[in-house]
Amino acid sequence: MTDDRLSPANLEQLRRISTCVVASAVETFKVRLSNSGFAGSSISCIFKNRLPIVGYAATARIRTTNPPMTGRGYYERTDWWNHILSTPAPRVVVIEDVDNPPGLGAFIGEVNANILLALGCVALVTNGSVRDVEHVGLTRFQMFAGSVSVSHAYAHVFDFGGTVELAGLKIRPGDLIHGDRHGVQTIPLEIANSVPSAAHEILHRRQHLIGLCRASDFSIEKLRGAIQEPDLKS
Repeated sequence: MTDDRLSPANLEQLRRISTCVVASAVETFKVRLSNSGFAGSSISCIFKNRLPIVGYAATARIRTTNPPMTGRGYYERTDWWNHILSTPAPRVVVIEDVDNPPGLGAFIGEVNANILLALGCVALVTNGSVRDVEHVGLTRFQMFAGSVSVSHAYAHVFDFGGTVELAGLKIRPGDLIHGDRHGVQTIPLEIANSVPSAAHEILHRRQHLIGLCRASDFSIEKLRGAIQEPDLKS
């Protein structure tokens, strides 16, 4: 678990920037490959009209197809709540459904969403399913999921606090998660404080190019020249 926490002000700055711009900003630091660090499109945002979420990952793995080896499942493993509380706030619960295929049953519905809210969580990310969407939508809790299900089936946590992998994205406890209607990504903590300023530079460059495209005197030559400017290459 990392102690490299961002200030509330910097977290709020990230929450005000779209995932697309944040992803472009991260690329400028060249700390990872451009085809990594984000979940594939099989994981969708449930409440698309909300602002981005940002928070630190608390991880778990679940199964839903078969009953647990011991206990009744579902609310049985309350010890994972302690792991959640050991994660810095704001928290994002990241749950890998290891069944193949994942998502037969949903671990998070109305009750568990409200439990997670009470534990300081702002969102869920899972490759599995969710349910009670209309009721969860009445809260401020955001969800990113692989599917929606009618039942919790045999949903149960069988371990927590380790590295998980969802739609090609590996997430460790304490990783900084950023997500909105476009999807979910991690922001490397070593550059996280610098991402907002890089993002605002990208927004400025975008507006410059868009302005050229909308201008009455638009020409390909002007556009080519603008793209070749050093501060427009990123």
